[in-house]
Amino acid sequence: MEKNARIFVAGSRGMVGSAIVRGLQKQGYEHVITATRTELDLSDKLAVDAFFLTHQPEYVFLAAAKVGGIVANNTQPADFIVQNLAIQQNVITACFANQVKKLLFLGSNCIYPKMAPQPITEDSLLTGPLEPTNDAYAIAKIAGIKMCQAYRTQYGANYISAMPCNLYGPNDNYHPEHSHVLPGLLRRFHEAKVNNVSEVVVWGTGTPRREFLYSDDLADACIFLMHHYNEPEPINIGTGTDLTVKELAETIKATVGYAGTLTWDTSRPDGTPRKLLDVSRLQTLGWTPSTSLAAGLALTYADFLAGNGRN
Repeated sequence: MEKNARIFVAGSRGMVGSAIVRGLQKQGYEHVITATRTELDLSDKLAVDAFFLTHQPEYVFLAAAKVGGIVANNTQPADFIVQNLAIQQNVITACFANQVKKLLFLGSNCIYPKMAPQPITEDSLLTGPLEPTNDAYAIAKIAGIKMCQAYRTQYGANYISAMPCNLYGPNDNYHPEHSHVLPGLLRRFHEAKVNNVSEVVVWGTGTPRREFLYSDDLADACIFLMHHYNEPEPINIGTGTDLTVKELAETIKATVGYAGTLTWDTSRPDGTPRKLLDVSRLQTLGWTPSTSLAAGLALTYADFLAGNGRN
């Protein structure tokens, strides 16, 4: 990927896309193409086709998606599957029509079966039932992987797919109901601290284990894969370590400085028991993350206090 190449980051205003833009700029790439949602509706095929025809990107990072936590996935399954399928189809077909040299499609660890053996290897895909609370999103992402593989098989297109673990970082979604677990807890502890609330109640038992990767580390991995990975199979991106949701909550509580009580509502769902990715393939290629959870949380909390992200 040449320094003067035309590189389009789809979803450049979101947490992942903005991190990829920062990473590309930091590494000296001169022609990074972005568009806000008002400038380009990725679910509008005619708009996407016109955008590609005008800008002629040579490389594409497909980081755009409708995402959310367990509540959003549970209550908006139609939106999650329809919008993500539309975005993926429009961008991938535009890549092919405009002879894009390489595409990186970003999926999610939720594509893997709910009870997949741990740590989860890439060949676990489609070997068992999905987690019901986010299967609409997962099925859309699986379709994206298969679409990339189909273009590779039929036309030789160099389209690759990467599956990150749970992500967090600047420009995250801190919505009280629609966010993922980490930014959601960060906001709740902060508001409880500011409002002198004595107790924060968190869904579930706290026993599920989750793996978290700082968004700028993900961006670095994605740029690395653009240079070093050209295989049809998806490749996992993560830290290779996890912790319980209870441990995460206690860590966020300490980062925020909340002194109240943490209580668990065990009548609420836990979701998948564990989602630790096997990252040995990526490590063998030569990439490992550089940001600890403590450091990443401090940076994320500072970003939240600065008023960034979606609230």
